[in-house]
Amino acid sequence: MTAARTVTFPSGTSVPALGQGTWHMGDRRADRAEELATLRRGLDLGMTLIDTAEMYGSGASEELVGEAIRGRRDEVFLVSKVLPSNAGRNDTVDACRASMRRLGTDRIDLYLLHWRGGVPLAETVEALEGLVRDGSIGGWGVSNLDVDDLDELPSGAALETNQILYNLTRRGPEYDLFDWCRARSVPVMAYSPLEQGRLGEHGALDSVARAHGVTPLQVALAWVLRHDDVIAIPKASTVAHVEDNHAALGLHLTDDDLRALDDAFPAPVRKRPLEIL
Repeated sequence: MTAARTVTFPSGTSVPALGQGTWHMGDRRADRAEELATLRRGLDLGMTLIDTAEMYGSGASEELVGEAIRGRRDEVFLVSKVLPSNAGRNDTVDACRASMRRLGTDRIDLYLLHWRGGVPLAETVEALEGLVRDGSIGGWGVSNLDVDDLDELPSGAALETNQILYNLTRRGPEYDLFDWCRARSVPVMAYSPLEQGRLGEHGALDSVARAHGVTPLQVALAWVLRHDDVIAIPKASTVAHVEDNHAALGLHLTDDDLRALDDAFPAPVRKRPLEIL
């Protein structure tokens, strides 16, 4: 098995660089057995960070994750997210409690603000830090926040991560957001690193994939994983798919590969609005 690579949060907690996303999982009863098997296979492979959210299937994803990790909770680093509509001082606490019930756990390891809404960031941070103090969550972070938003966080806020859309076709964060996070030793968590599978349709990935005897999607995932401070959380709906994702950890892209991918998917030369799916 490929050796696990880890990324470390500012708090000192280390997690696998390759985790498991769950967006759109738990939506269909007919898929449940395969989805449970997939998440459990990912755990067996060391992909023990599982990301979910109260928004996903209106809690159905959290319930699926809770079932998948039953009896294995101590192996798992659980990430969930609060909706901006629930991000007020008291509502954040209520939302966290509801997520814990659906997940069947007494703690969430990392709890994120899903995106920015109308509640002042300082109020949400106050609630999140209260949840850390009472042991409900191990730490907190944000999702889909750009540099201007991050600059509004209270001074000294214990931000652990910013979960953003990042892949070969969504390289905007490289212009300034990565620099902001790196200056503060805050890892980025990349959701949809395979652009929901659509990257497999890009011919530019084919030649690199053929040279390594892998799939285009494995190349795209290895490209995201080349950063030592980025956590990738692709979703897999089948056991074969999660095994393919895991195999990308063992793929080393050469300088020539990276130049070819830069030519096909150019890095940003100016600021772009942060993209969201």
